[in-house]
Amino acid sequence: MADIPRAQDELFGGHRSAREKYSALVVGRPGWSALIHYELVQLWSQHVPGALGLALRQRLYPSLLGACGRNVVFGQNVTIRHPHKLCIGDNVVIDDNCLVDAKGESNGGITIGSGVFIGRNSILSCKNGDIEIADGANIGFNCEVFSAARVELGPRALLAAYCYVIGGDHDWKDAARPVLEQGRVASGVRIGAGAWLGAGAKVLDGTVVGDDAIVGAGAVVNADVPPHAIAVGVPARVVGSRAEKAGA
Repeated sequence: MADIPRAQDELFGGHRSAREKYSALVVGRPGWSALIHYELVQLWSQHVPGALGLALRQRLYPSLLGACGRNVVFGQNVTIRHPHKLCIGDNVVIDDNCLVDAKGESNGGITIGSGVFIGRNSILSCKNGDIEIADGANIGFNCEVFSAARVELGPRALLAAYCYVIGGDHDWKDAARPVLEQGRVASGVRIGAGAWLGAGAKVLDGTVVGDDAIVGAGAVVNADVPPHAIAVGVPARVVGSRAEKAGA
């Protein structure tokens, strides 16, 4: 069971100054130098529209990151938290209004491989977990990938719009206590190479979607989906195989 503090606890609890709390929640590093560097990059480039904004972010954002390859495009209003724990490969697009949050005290953070596309309004969110997105993966708009353990998206995995990959959950077993007062459980999620999640699909904690599997639109995956399988429904159930379709 993971003990993960809420943002309210981090902002309003303890005896740290407002600056120290903000730095811990957003910047991820103590001290004035890291804070000023982060704030100046955001001020000079985050909200700037058009080609000028793209050029400024391409020049300035990598200075915040753990690693950044060539030809990385950051859209307008992209927000990055704990940026030193974000590593990005080559030829990556992070579209407008995305949140990339590598927050955690002991996690490795977020790794994005080469050739990855992350659609606008999507969220990659860590709560002391790790997210690894392999080369060529594609995340549609308005998706969320959450990790309190480890979430992996394999090479050329495809998430259509409004998908939710949930690498963690609330403990709810004590009926005498509100769920918010109980701890979290987190086993992680793995989406295999070449897998496709249809629009609005949900993949719950502790599950694996196998290589080249297809999960239908709106399905809820609460158990493993074998490689090459086609799964639909709530909860998702296997209704066929891509191998069978290919041989038909």
